[in-house]
Amino acid sequence: MGHPVERESGAAAGSELPPGQRLQRGWPVTHYGPVPKFRPERWEFRVFGATADGDKRTWDHEEFTALPYTTVVADLHCVTKFSMVGAEWGGIPARVIVDLAPPAPDVTHVMVWAEYGFSSNLRLADFVSDRAIFATHKDGELLTAEHGFPVRLIVPHLYAWKGPKWVRGVEYMTADRRGFWEERGYHNIGDPWKEQRYSYQEEPGDGPEL
Repeated sequence: MGHPVERESGAAAGSELPPGQRLQRGWPVTHYGPVPKFRPERWEFRVFGATADGDKRTWDHEEFTALPYTTVVADLHCVTKFSMVGAEWGGIPARVIVDLAPPAPDVTHVMVWAEYGFSSNLRLADFVSDRAIFATHKDGELLTAEHGFPVRLIVPHLYAWKGPKWVRGVEYMTADRRGFWEERGYHNIGDPWKEQRYSYQEEPGDGPEL
């Protein structure tokens, strides 16, 4: 299995962090709720919702980990104001999932679903960005359970909460709706360079229509 590495400009290359962020040495554990127990015989990753053919697509754990693997070197910016820079994330590009299970032409957003019904909404353009990756490894090592094993989504250009831990699937949507933290006052888009932390900062068009 090949391991190409893509380097990102930004904090990893020595430039400034996003506004309000501080450099973090190490990787703090931050999440809501308990750490789920991984049961490989029951685990599946599914794509559903407004798919191009109207059917859902599923992979078991063995099938999912056999998908094309790549690495991306990118920063992780937590809304709690720490930034971890220059990490190497290994896993399956989000673009691979979209290619294997295409969305319908009118899909504009996705909802990424994780264990315990946790969810995070993303614009389709953010989800299919070249650097979005369903990470299974960090710096060449399998993720630990506390950090999202067996898979977490990394979207480097957005705050880290937009990439859930313990991901189980993706729902294609033809209209936006808020995920778990977005329903609880966090910004619907979450761009750290614009410091989009909270929903009260949203401009017209940033969030779903009421």
